[in-house]
Amino acid sequence: MLGVLGLWALLPTAVQAPPSRRTCVFFEAPGVRGSTQNLGKLLDAGLGPLRVIHCLYSHCCFGIWNLTQDQAQVEMQGCRDSDEPGCESPRCDPSPRAHPRPSSTLFTCSCGADFCNANYSHLPPLGSPGTPGLEGPQAIPGESTWITLLLLGLLLLLLLLSSIILALLQRKACRVRGGPEPVPESDSGRDWSAELPELPELRFSQVIREGGHAVVWAGQLQGKLVAVKAFPLRAVAQFQAERALYELPGLQHDHIVRFITASRGSPGPLPCGPLLVLELHPKGSLCHYLTQHTSDWGSSLRMALSLAQGLAFLHEERWQDGQYKPGIAHRDLSSQNVLIRDDGSCAIGDLGLALVLPGLAQPPTWAPSQPRGPAAIMEAGTQRYMAPELLDKTLDLQDWGTALRRADVYSLALLLWEIMSRCRDLRPDSRPPPFRLAYEAELGSAPTTCELWTLAVEERRRPHVPSTWCCFTTDPGGLRELLEDCWDADPEARLTAECVQKRLAALAFPEETISPLLLSAILPSRLQLSACHFMVQQGPFSRNPQPTWTSV
Repeated sequence: MLGVLGLWALLPTAVQAPPSRRTCVFFEAPGVRGSTQNLGKLLDAGLGPLRVIHCLYSHCCFGIWNLTQDQAQVEMQGCRDSDEPGCESPRCDPSPRAHPRPSSTLFTCSCGADFCNANYSHLPPLGSPGTPGLEGPQAIPGESTWITLLLLGLLLLLLLLSSIILALLQRKACRVRGGPEPVPESDSGRDWSAELPELPELRFSQVIREGGHAVVWAGQLQGKLVAVKAFPLRAVAQFQAERALYELPGLQHDHIVRFITASRGSPGPLPCGPLLVLELHPKGSLCHYLTQHTSDWGSSLRMALSLAQGLAFLHEERWQDGQYKPGIAHRDLSSQNVLIRDDGSCAIGDLGLALVLPGLAQPPTWAPSQPRGPAAIMEAGTQRYMAPELLDKTLDLQDWGTALRRADVYSLALLLWEIMSRCRDLRPDSRPPPFRLAYEAELGSAPTTCELWTLAVEERRRPHVPSTWCCFTTDPGGLRELLEDCWDADPEARLTAECVQKRLAALAFPEETISPLLLSAILPSRLQLSACHFMVQQGPFSRNPQPTWTSV
């Protein structure tokens, strides 16, 4: 019965792993779906069905019991993925949370002491007002009418107050000198407007793209064309996270959209909000460009190689000239978030969902904060480009930095397929078909999560690679093998972005046209496999303790 509800619906968003681990009782009844085993480290305590788990992401234990007419039966016990209100309780005091069947109610508790979830303190008796779906005492005649009228009056009062507040907010435009009203402390954690300058010379011209958290405008700053990403006041947290990434000292690369400055303002009479001013590429997104243009082999490879170079740079952790750049997972690679530069190469944009990854070096204190547990790590962008392990929620949370890099490479493979689908030289008649997004031929323009899961996870199907793609290059199967090695169903079998870059370079410079010295520099060898394939670090959670050497 718990499987119908889904465990993750009962657990809120997560926080960062604690310095010391909480120890909880771990139990999952047979048939329960959505295991929480990966939220901690299981220990075999020899207690039969009950085991012990050390929490990785919180100081909080939980328990779930099913209360029926006859008895209370434990369904699940273990670690929660967050330290939320209720976790401060030293004992397990269950409260009703779900009603899977008319004759049963699920009760959950959270508590913050070792083994506190072993037993509950008490359950409300059947028929009590706190138990959902069970009959309570009958109302006094006429009492329900007065209660209904009272609730309606309160609702009307709340609606009136909300309308007044909304009208006041809408009338507040940017003040010419004083700047915008500060966002409440609960929304931003600080007065974001105090540190952002106004740019009187900034001009907005037209909307380029509308997203969930921001609207991107084309504009001008000091006579130069720029892109302006305007955030509403409710999205200050998203603005701060993306700004922190763009302002990393080492994040400058030809194939990453260039950050210019952060500011505050708004187009027209709208309330002032935070702005990111970025480099504008008039040719537009990769999706728009491929819809309007076809390319020859050289131009297609230029787009593909530059895209791989940009992603390899993002993924790389480096110290250079005294500046530290952590590894970064993009998490929302799509042909809408890749822009075409004037020279026909690509620039990766939209770091709104990007995450700083754990690395070998200790990041400086100013580096953007790490994600707050499984819920934040599993968040991803455009569904069409999500890796199978994100669609079926099997992403490796023990080594999530490597796992997110692997997911990015899967998305990269779909973009490479889109680029090559518009290459004239890969078609016998030099006439590629109209542009289609990845999986659009199979699922249409708006596939559901269920449809994508069935196609990409259960059936393991990928976009069609025509046989003519194998006949153009000197390496007949090179392009097909490259795509297959990037979108492999097994994340550990995928290439790294660095190796994708090398393999594309090998296609761009065939063996007979370059020197052996240059060839050895761009072609991976067996001794370079660790740089070309994702290898699982040895440890207690390693799923592949003996890596398999695969010919490239």
